[in-house]
Amino acid sequence: MSRLAAFERRVPAVLLARRNLARTRLRSGLAALGILIGVFAVATLGIFGTVLELSATNELGGIGNQVIVSPNADSGLETLTSRDVQAVERVAEGRGEVVPLKTDGTVVRSGGDSTFAQLYGLGRPRALFEAESGTLPETHRQGAIVGREVAARLDLQVGSVLEIESNRYRVIAVLAESDSISPIRPDNAVVLPPEVFVQPSFDQVVVQADSGADAQAIAAGVDERLNARERRVSVFELGSVLERINEFFALLNGFLIGLAAVSLVVAGVSIFNVMLMSVNERRAEIGVLRAVGVHRREVLSMLVVEAGLLGVVGGFLGVVLSALVTLGLWAFVDQIALDVILVPRNGLTLLGAFAFGVVVSLLSGAYPAWKAASERPVDALRS
Repeated sequence: MSRLAAFERRVPAVLLARRNLARTRLRSGLAALGILIGVFAVATLGIFGTVLELSATNELGGIGNQVIVSPNADSGLETLTSRDVQAVERVAEGRGEVVPLKTDGTVVRSGGDSTFAQLYGLGRPRALFEAESGTLPETHRQGAIVGREVAARLDLQVGSVLEIESNRYRVIAVLAESDSISPIRPDNAVVLPPEVFVQPSFDQVVVQADSGADAQAIAAGVDERLNARERRVSVFELGSVLERINEFFALLNGFLIGLAAVSLVVAGVSIFNVMLMSVNERRAEIGVLRAVGVHRREVLSMLVVEAGLLGVVGGFLGVVLSALVTLGLWAFVDQIALDVILVPRNGLTLLGAFAFGVVVSLLSGAYPAWKAASERPVDALRS
């Protein structure tokens, strides 16, 4: 005896419900198809929203650890003093690396060609940049580090010589292309030691924190320490950009799931209609069952189980189809990584969509079942 047969023997309502559904296969199949489509829509749109959110977070995640401290122009300040930098270093101690920065714009010449470039003066380039060729020094004391676009326009490579305001510098490294949205853009920049700048003060301080939580703590600490009496500095924590992006995706995800849930409710109406028609057609049969002693609760259970079976079958197939489509997305779209698909949230989305489909089915079948079970056997047999 199979496990299903053994289960149906212990719970006769399941056996009766399955046989009743088999008698009207087409009608039952269409009702289950409605649940399948609804569960598929809810699960797939929910997973797509999660995949979009996690993919965007992975692409932009690195900037969430940066804090940019700039002088507050509204207070008439244009630069940061050494005391400001020291205050930032004390706040960030043990939580990240502080990189004071001098900025300017300049014309860069090499081999008869020239181009305009952003000029950065900083002593610890490794904290902010990566090298495509050459080696970034731990402490930048001599030579020039050029961005990828500057190197391409002037045909520069490691060992080449460039000229800035009559001063000649040898290229020690070419920076890798940057795709972040950080205000520090190295592609069109030349990085020099801060000592070559005439100005003694700094234009910005960039803090590369160890984590997003450290970045938030540093931003709050710098704001409390430097802006206690007057607003001397502007503190921009790039993690706040990620929070806005995540909020947008959460809103979009909720909207898509809500839209898909409407289709599931429509499928529930279909099941309600199927169960109502089935009950009307079987009034005499139900009347006989009640007349020979079948309890009202057993009739109610049989009809509710019928609605539940439609929900279970449709929901299961909808979940399987949604999982296959999601795996197809990973297989055919290069930008989608497997680690943003195999996350617990997507599993919960599949489970929630399945449960929602079953609940909608049970609710849709509850009223027809109650109506049939409540009818007196005499009235049912007269119909």
